Amino acid sequence: MLADYDFGSFLWTMFAFFFWFMLIWMFIMVFADIFRRKDLSGGAKAGWILLIFILPLFGILIYLIARPSIVDASEMTSAGQAQGSAGYASPDHFA
Repeated sequence: MLADYDFGSFLWTMFAFFFWFMLIWMFIMVFADIFRRKDLSGGAKAGWILLIFILPLFGILIYLIARPSIVDASEMTSAGQAQGSAGYASPDHFA
């Protein structure tokens, strides 16, 4: 059994593993992003979640393309504080 497992099969297995890991990670991150957004109503959140469950890969891609990139000031300040506490300096710090 192991003797029949050549290098090409190993590469194909690693590619498939990477694809599934990436898909699961994107699903988790988009799911978290939908629930974190304050500009979407409950019905819109339910619609996005339903689309992602019915068409996982295409639903995620559609959401990433269609979602607005509006970030309110409170999210920016909390993200800036999180980076500052993690030891990262903002680009404005060097200017």
